[in-house]
Amino acid sequence: MNTRVDYPDRGALGPDIAVVTETSIIEPAPESAVSWGAILAGAVAAAALSLVLLILGVGLGLSSVSPWAFDGVSKETFGWGSIVWLTFTALAASGLGGYLAGRLRTKWTRLHGDETYFRDTAHGFVSWAVATLLTAGLLTSAIGGVLGTGVKAVGATAGAAASTAGVAAAGAGTAAAAGSDQGDLNYWVDSLFRTGSMPAPMPGQTPADPAAPVDPSAMVPAVGAANAAPPRPLPPQGPRPGGDRREVRAEVNRIIVTSLQSEGLNPADKQYLAQVIARETGMSQAEAEARVTETQTRMRAALEEAKNTAKQVADDARKATAYAALWLFITLLIGAFFASLSATWGGRRRDL
Repeated sequence: MNTRVDYPDRGALGPDIAVVTETSIIEPAPESAVSWGAILAGAVAAAALSLVLLILGVGLGLSSVSPWAFDGVSKETFGWGSIVWLTFTALAASGLGGYLAGRLRTKWTRLHGDETYFRDTAHGFVSWAVATLLTAGLLTSAIGGVLGTGVKAVGATAGAAASTAGVAAAGAGTAAAAGSDQGDLNYWVDSLFRTGSMPAPMPGQTPADPAAPVDPSAMVPAVGAANAAPPRPLPPQGPRPGGDRREVRAEVNRIIVTSLQSEGLNPADKQYLAQVIARETGMSQAEAEARVTETQTRMRAALEEAKNTAKQVADDARKATAYAALWLFITLLIGAFFASLSATWGGRRRDL
């Protein structure tokens, strides 16, 4: 029996053996969630447009106002116009910056629609924030002029209003001590020594001679003034040289300064001033005392009016600063919202 079997030739490995070759899987590069290049590009564009529009607004605003009466817009119209222009500037600049940030960002793949929307919104907001910081850095002086000046004016003017009389008196006292004819109170000192405003003598009464000595009996205070402070020594009689006259005016100035820093002239100072004025102008003691009282009353009324004016200016500056800060806050919020909304629109255009 022949048991030999001829097997077919299968080659070196045979047809039933498969060769497996391993191939490496390349993972896709991770995608960054933030495209800083697009954010910076949108921020720079927004800051530049804000600068241009603000300069244009300053030019238009200055051309619409005038210091002349009945010429130019009113302050209410100017204020509302400024608010409208600032709002338009915020919308235009923030919209441009947000749109560029969303349109120029990297195209994301394998992301859910909500995640893409969130990232676009974040790109617009971050672009607005960077643009706001850039604009604040470029316009530091302008922002300081709008806010800082108003705050300083409120503080300085309120402080001046609280001590108007003291400040004016100190300035006048310094000028008098330096022998200068300039000063806030020199006008009132001059009014005390005026001779042209003397009343006409009564019928049958001879006018007083300026060079004649003053009767010491006329200088004696009334009986009711026994409790008053002792009077100052009487000024010397007779003509006085120019240097002595300057010393007298300086002394009178110092007395007025002291009266402004207190409740008023004490009886001794009032009597002494009347004596000096009577000697210098030739009027009677009673007329001199009446002039001192009238001048003191007018001076305090003028200082009170100046104080009220300063308080009004401080209050107006406070209101203007508060309104400017509130409207600037509102325009910034509007800009942030519009920048985020524009970024989502730009992102949709990018993914088309």
